[in-house]
Amino acid sequence: MQENISLACTDCKRKNYTTTKNKKTNTEKLELHKYCRFCRKATAHKEGKV
Repeated sequence: MQENISLACTDCKRKNYTTTKNKKTNTEKLELHKYCRFCRKATAHKEGKV
């Protein structure tokens, strides 16, 4: 039941990463602190549409 999701930077709104998540066990949106190459700093990345 894994589905592909994309992670978008909260500052510049660009999609930088893709990952998988189980939508049955994790119903809330995923948010990770990752490096954005466009902003050139580590920012929060939220789950968006693929």
